[in-house]
Amino acid sequence: MEKIASFQMNHLILEPGVYVSRIDRDPATGCAVTTFDLRMVRPNREPVMDTGTIHTIEHLLATYLRNDDAWCDRVVYAGPMGCRTGFYLVVFGEVSSEEVLGVVRDAFRFIASYQGEIPGAKPAECGNWSDQDLDGAHRETHRYLERALEDPRPDQLVYQV
Repeated sequence: MEKIASFQMNHLILEPGVYVSRIDRDPATGCAVTTFDLRMVRPNREPVMDTGTIHTIEHLLATYLRNDDAWCDRVVYAGPMGCRTGFYLVVFGEVSSEEVLGVVRDAFRFIASYQGEIPGAKPAECGNWSDQDLDGAHRETHRYLERALEDPRPDQLVYQV
């Protein structure tokens, strides 16, 4: 079997950032689809996020993006990486890290300051509704904003090989 692109990245040098992971064409429509790696944690060098934290960020990130006037129709998917070091954001179109940075920054600012009931965190709305950690989400999003989103270095927007 061929090794997929994301497994070909050297995870020992990845830093928190916003990276284009791949750009594909949807075979049915021919539309470009861009996958972003919203890397929050340095893989294999820092502790991963716990499930309650990442779950809360997922609910708030998806809610924010699906309600953003400029991006709501372009978002295909926003969800956590299985390794719990960040999120994937998939959008329609050929989009650069610089182009998506504003909405990603705004979304994480929203999460960092969010207070109240977590959207979709009820038994009828989510398969694991009670595994939520808003304090952890605040902590991790503040950290991501400071390290990678507020004033990103060029190497935090393009994978280093």
